[in-house]
Amino acid sequence: MWGREPAPRRGPRRGLSLAQITAAAIEIADAEGLGGVRMSSVAARIGVSPMTLYGYVGSKDDLLTAMADAAVPEPPEPGGAPWREYLTTWTRAQRDALLTHPWLLSAAPTVPPAGPRALRWLDRALAALDGTGLDAGEGVTIATALSGYARSSATLALGLDGAVGGAGPRGYADVLARVLDEHGHPALHAAVHAGAFGRAEQWAEDADFAFGLDLLLDGVHALITRRAGGTP
Repeated sequence: MWGREPAPRRGPRRGLSLAQITAAAIEIADAEGLGGVRMSSVAARIGVSPMTLYGYVGSKDDLLTAMADAAVPEPPEPGGAPWREYLTTWTRAQRDALLTHPWLLSAAPTVPPAGPRALRWLDRALAALDGTGLDAGEGVTIATALSGYARSSATLALGLDGAVGGAGPRGYADVLARVLDEHGHPALHAAVHAGAFGRAEQWAEDADFAFGLDLLLDGVHALITRRAGGTP
């Protein structure tokens, strides 16, 4: 995946590449979900035997790691943008990548990024925060929090799209309005009837995502201000 393994000097010339294998696996995952990704199904799509794949990936877990790195696009470049503007774009782009490939949400979600492309996302976030007065550890924590927000937002968006037999966010809100009572869930009951879920019809693009992201970035801004000796 990193291109660091030396080519063998002896034996038959390799006819495949990791890129070909991961591309085939991603096609299967996009069409069938991760359940359809097996060494045998990937091999069949490429037209080789399953054992051939083990010369390139040691296990299915290794294949999933390579898929997770190959499926995401390259990160947006900071290009001199202010840190807040860039991290807004950065977080939205992560969320959009997850919505494009929903299986990424269940592909080793607890494993830190290990591939070159995934780590470029972290690198660009750290670059955007350079000069803010925050240390490297704080930058990594901020990037991790924003990535987690992108993941949770994508998960919620996909879940709401399929909620209540495909009725979407509004159908979900309608069910809540019928089942909640003001004694068992008084605050949520009031929120539902006040239209708290009504704005979520276009969850992936509406103000709800921006509102949550602004809360996180407001916290980063406050931290930067404190580091500079000011009053947030």
